[in-house]
Amino acid sequence: MSSTSEGETPGYLVWRLSTKWRVAVDRAVAPLGLTHAQYALVASLHGMRRAGPRPSQRQLADRTGLEPLYVSKLARALETAGLLERTRDPQDPRAVRLALTEEGSDVTRRAIKVVQRLLQQLLEPLGGLDSERTRDFTRELALLLDTPLHADPEKEQS
Repeated sequence: MSSTSEGETPGYLVWRLSTKWRVAVDRAVAPLGLTHAQYALVASLHGMRRAGPRPSQRQLADRTGLEPLYVSKLARALETAGLLERTRDPQDPRAVRLALTEEGSDVTRRAIKVVQRLLQQLLEPLGGLDSERTRDFTRELALLLDTPLHADPEKEQS
């Protein structure tokens, strides 16, 4: 364990790691005209597109863990930049379906390559992106992410 983490709580370390990685991704994708949040949106949309029809903004919000209103704001900005198309769902007029434009697909593919190289670098202390330690780390993170939050932790302690 590094000297910077001695005595620190897991929550604090997760927050620090998240912040460090977010800043690193922001810097890596900035030359492509993206922010980290926009990258998360287009990369998720890219992956979801291969699995089926155009997802809705709500489905994309669920996939990314971002708030639906924030996804809507990001989608509008990406649409203005010509990277994304937003269309009303004919079966549900409240729903907005999303798709990458041709330019959006190109930028997304390039961004994914950039971020994959960055992840290889960031995960080098665990043996790199394809190491057993990284797979174990990923499983542990997924376990924590899949654990539901209680509505009010203060009431649980009373």
